[in-house]
Amino acid sequence: MTEQFVLRRETHIAAPRATVFAFLTDPDKILNWMGSEAAAEPHAGGLYLVKGIGAGGNTARGRFREVVPVHRLAYSFGWDNGEEVPPGSSLIEIDLIEQNGGTLLRMTHSGLPNAAQVESHDKGWAHYLGRLTLAAAGQNPGPDPRKPQGKM
Repeated sequence: MTEQFVLRRETHIAAPRATVFAFLTDPDKILNWMGSEAAAEPHAGGLYLVKGIGAGGNTARGRFREVVPVHRLAYSFGWDNGEEVPPGSSLIEIDLIEQNGGTLLRMTHSGLPNAAQVESHDKGWAHYLGRLTLAAAGQNPGPDPRKPQGKM
């Protein structure tokens, strides 16, 4: 992996780590902030799948590599039919840290192939982490404006 093509983001969420962890691993809760269909098997080797992401209705797919309940997740990541970032080609690591009565979510997305993909994924993560921040804190993020027309 080329270290220069690494994306890092942090966000503070006004919710306990257990709540944030559930919104990252429970398929029903994932759908509150991202996608139109989700499957998650949060154990090493388990499936990570979210369909209906972004304007193209893309499908993200990977496998959990590390699951430490309420503390840390790591999973491979890529896009079905993605030439530059195919399934399993990148790695997402999320650490959940108690902070200021809530949770600091610290995410690293490594293994992206070039600066254009870092920029594209940075925009996507900014959007979806904003929605996660609202949903996990008990607020309704509303309909996802990035979903394709006609999709739930």
